[in-house]
Amino acid sequence: MTSDAIMPASVEADAPSPAPAPGADSPPVSVCRPVCPLPRAATTAQTFPRVLLFLPLAPGAALAIHRLVPDRQASFTTHLYSRLLIECIVAGLCVVAIQLAWPAIVKARHAPRPIVFAGAIWTAFLRWLTPNAPLLAAAFIALAAWDLATLKQALAPIGLALPLPYFPGPDLVLQSLRDDWRLILDCAWHSLFLLLGGYTVGALLGITSGVLIGWSGRCRYWGMPVLKLIGPIPATAFIPLTLMLFPTAFSSAVALIGLAVWFPVTMLTASGVANVRTSLLDVARTLGASRAFLIFRVAIPAAMPSIFVGLFMGLGTSFLTLIVAETVGVSSGLGWYINWAKAWADYPKVYAALVVMAVFFSGIMTVLFKVRDRVLVYQKGTIKW
Repeated sequence: MTSDAIMPASVEADAPSPAPAPGADSPPVSVCRPVCPLPRAATTAQTFPRVLLFLPLAPGAALAIHRLVPDRQASFTTHLYSRLLIECIVAGLCVVAIQLAWPAIVKARHAPRPIVFAGAIWTAFLRWLTPNAPLLAAAFIALAAWDLATLKQALAPIGLALPLPYFPGPDLVLQSLRDDWRLILDCAWHSLFLLLGGYTVGALLGITSGVLIGWSGRCRYWGMPVLKLIGPIPATAFIPLTLMLFPTAFSSAVALIGLAVWFPVTMLTASGVANVRTSLLDVARTLGASRAFLIFRVAIPAAMPSIFVGLFMGLGTSFLTLIVAETVGVSSGLGWYINWAKAWADYPKVYAALVVMAVFFSGIMTVLFKVRDRVLVYQKGTIKW
């Protein structure tokens, strides 16, 4: 009996296999190493992310500044800001406690189904929260700096004070949000209705005119001079004209927003259609495609990246036109609310409307990006938002 016959299996697996003789047909040797499974707690429980500690610490620092630093701005406190910070501290401590206790929960061999379902939800939530924890902490630090510069110190870079009512602190802004939340919500709904109406009209007209200019040489000959002449003019310059041409302030505002969206959508759509690869069109013509098939099934799908760029640019210009249109003629909306609050020198309401406007417009832009990623699956993640 040789030494190879009494060699253990594990040692034999680690030893190199002898080289086959030249010309000999030998089956491939598969080396199978035993894998030691990790403990259950190590596979199901995640390590504690240290960035989660920012969640209670950042609002705690903001609360300490708000409570300990004396006020130098003549105003009253509503305790809403302090209550919000305390709730955020409690929520952050709960997140940290749950994550620390989660390994002990998942050690059970026969966990009930609700625990398993809650574990899946918690894992998905933690996957979103962990990379965004520093951003949330930075938001609380920004609130603390805002509170320190206005209510606590009344600082200004040019040496002037930040008096009320022009520079309120976060406490007064939260108070305005709580007092006027019904009116602000109603104004946001009217702004959304007006924005969607004007944006839809402008996008449809822009895509239609862009396809015609990009596809037809005759339409390009007559349409490009008009586009170059009217397109660069800001849509807000046509306010007197639209007020005379349209019977109501709402229809004139829709026309202004549609005009602001029409120019970038038309330009980018025409560029995308005109730059479709000739090989794609030639292959479709060879297979007997009609002109309608070439336009709707070849040219427009190939130009979709450029069309979405135009839609993004049009959405940005529509926000500006919406606010201007609401301040001159429309009797509702976020722009009207800002103008009304400014007339009464109630600047905390102005800042409250700006906060709502930031969330409102950012949400609409996010929805458009989601639609783009859904339509252009092959370009998902190319433009991040």
